[in-house]
Amino acid sequence: MPAWLRVALAIAAGFAVWFAVATVGNLVIRWLLPGYAEVEKAMNFSLAMLTARLVVGAVASLAAGAACVTIGRSARAGVYLFALLLFALFVPVHVSKFPVWYHFVFLGSLAPLVVSGARLRSPRGISVA
Repeated sequence: MPAWLRVALAIAAGFAVWFAVATVGNLVIRWLLPGYAEVEKAMNFSLAMLTARLVVGAVASLAAGAACVTIGRSARAGVYLFALLLFALFVPVHVSKFPVWYHFVFLGSLAPLVVSGARLRSPRGISVA
């Protein structure tokens, strides 16, 4: 399989896994945190709700990084391109909707968590560093 195709598939897998994990995590937050569903549309979250969202984002990023390296194998560019594209996707969404500290934590952790997930999953002998 050509390297460019492996990179493209790794990126696609990363997005599919990130949004699947985030969706399931969001459903869990709705179930566990009273009042979450009521404030979700307005995005008027409490500190506990924001923290739960950060945890879901972290788990989704780790899982997506693992998916990228599983599909991309030695094409580590897929992991880095996915992390960059994920960051670019979320920057416009997060501007002005959340507290400043939340932006720094969420956006600042995306790439490192994706790469960490890839490192946790990468086969022996393949470095994503």
